[in-house]
Amino acid sequence: MNKQFHMNNRKKFYEQMKENSVLLIFSGEEVRKTNDEYYPFFADRNFVYLTGIDQKECVLLAMKLDAHTVEERLYILPSDPFAERWTGRRLTSQEASELSGIEDIRLTTSFDADIHALLAGGHYSLASRHFESLYLDLFRVDPADRDRPSQHFLRRVQSEYPYLKLENANQILRKLRLIKTPEEIEAVRMAEKITGEGILAMMKASKSGMYEYQYKAEFDHVLGQYGPQGPGFPSIISAGSNNFCIHYYSYTGQAKDGDMILNDVGAQWDNHTADVSRGWPCNGRFTDKQRILYECALRTSNHMFEIVKPGMEMAMIDQEIRCYNASLLVDARVLKSPDEIGKLMWHGGAHHIGYDVHDVIERPAVISEGMIFCIDVGIYHEDWGIGFRLEDNLLVTADGNENLSRHIPRTVDDIEAVMH
Repeated sequence: MNKQFHMNNRKKFYEQMKENSVLLIFSGEEVRKTNDEYYPFFADRNFVYLTGIDQKECVLLAMKLDAHTVEERLYILPSDPFAERWTGRRLTSQEASELSGIEDIRLTTSFDADIHALLAGGHYSLASRHFESLYLDLFRVDPADRDRPSQHFLRRVQSEYPYLKLENANQILRKLRLIKTPEEIEAVRMAEKITGEGILAMMKASKSGMYEYQYKAEFDHVLGQYGPQGPGFPSIISAGSNNFCIHYYSYTGQAKDGDMILNDVGAQWDNHTADVSRGWPCNGRFTDKQRILYECALRTSNHMFEIVKPGMEMAMIDQEIRCYNASLLVDARVLKSPDEIGKLMWHGGAHHIGYDVHDVIERPAVISEGMIFCIDVGIYHEDWGIGFRLEDNLLVTADGNENLSRHIPRTVDDIEAVMH
């Protein structure tokens, strides 16, 4: 993404801000793993969406004075030769400006004094002013999640600036991130290409006796040829009975002859991730029972790509996947009644992708052009020892949709041909 992309994102956000308000978005901080070791830093996705900056402890500050006047600043870490010797060089002001399109770049060492001068009603660059509203992104997936910089700053607001009205920045960002721009669509296309190559590598290497970590090594090797971003989320790669753990990350199992290999994987490209699932027998030949279940999943997936178009209710996607697959499984005499579908389908069939694999968007009531979400058909037959999912990524177009992962082998014949 170039700086114009991020400038446009900020412009769309500013248009929805109230006049006489301030926006603060934080990039985040490192999380300690143990002793002097930290987990790899992962910048807040909304911060990256608005700035293009992937560096810890940065802050985006924007001040909307009236309908036509917005001033913005970006605070970055100061140069520190000793720290950079250990953990790598930091962005310069010029680099930060080139990435974000923000001209006023300041150091985080001045943030506390600057923000106090603004929020306490001190002299502002254009006039002496008291701001009325403050936009923060306070979203948590779970109330028990650890506090992040925005939550820490909230406590400061409550203590020092209780007269400010808090506004929900996350609500605006969820709406903006729902519809993908042409640049984002191209980034996802590239992520799909890399993901496909990784899945093909696993298929071609597959054999009885292979360990799950060896499948993962095949996938990671392919992604490593395209740069350091790697997977967009922890890869789910399992064999046999491990396929019945929906989010499985151990990679310690060994594929036995006839086992199905389940994988739910996605490369990341330019901060956008794919999310694709394929299932195949480790020995390259589907058994009769595996074929029955896989064909039901494939026909269900194909049906969805035939009917999805703008104007369709989003809630209908999950319902239709479940109902259509249930009818096929009844016809195949796998189930006695559609009411039994819960025995074999354990999760939903659609979620949006983008900056996150489960993209943080406002779930729409109606499907619109430019949305990208998954069509995910999972079948888990514990009595037969067969579990897998078939997941593709759907781009909503003006008059229908496009399967962005259609190039990755997805029929029984194509999978068996690749593996032999």
